[in-house]
Amino acid sequence: MDADLSAILLTAKLATATSIILMLIAVPLAWKLSRWKHKAKHWVLAVVALPLVLPPTVLGFYLLVVFSPNAIGGQLWQALVGEQLAFSFAGLVAGSVVYSLPFAVQPLYASFIQLDSRYIDVARTLGMSKWSCFRRIVMPICKPAFVVALGLSFAHTVGEFGVVLMIGGNIPGETQVLSIALFEHVEALDYSRAHLLAFGLLIFSFVMMGLMYRFNRNGVSAWKS
Repeated sequence: MDADLSAILLTAKLATATSIILMLIAVPLAWKLSRWKHKAKHWVLAVVALPLVLPPTVLGFYLLVVFSPNAIGGQLWQALVGEQLAFSFAGLVAGSVVYSLPFAVQPLYASFIQLDSRYIDVARTLGMSKWSCFRRIVMPICKPAFVVALGLSFAHTVGEFGVVLMIGGNIPGETQVLSIALFEHVEALDYSRAHLLAFGLLIFSFVMMGLMYRFNRNGVSAWKS
């Protein structure tokens, strides 16, 4: 049970770190894409949304290659930190950010696309800076999208399996998150502990999705150009 508690705490830590980083990346990215007019825009959107359809093991494999000590990414990280990126908590965070990126960008992008630009135009004519317009106009109007993006990022990270297994393995206290611990119990035929973790994840997922639908009343979820 101590191992399961460790997995729960590690998962919460991973989901929190990933969600914070994703919001810092997704908000400016979604805003830029919503205002960007270029024929290559759809291809950029496709790259961002790729983890939605790409098998997690495929993404995890390529991330493992990039994070490897023999690759440039892995070598740079090891030179800066002194530890390898693959099979580490930092590697899990990096992989989770890539894997959950569309879940953070998508609701924000859809909300920004629907925002009436006249609000911003009027504010700009009144002398408001771009940051003031975003903070005082865009954020309050699009608040539900921010909540949904944060919630989906957190929930999706909690449920990861294929990617974290590929790049993190199964190291207790370091990379063994809830989904990996559940898989380990099933492999060991310890169904009582597997049921406990699975039921907890089921309840968590149900509550999170209910909250997301509660905030996403307008049903903003699809990519729009």
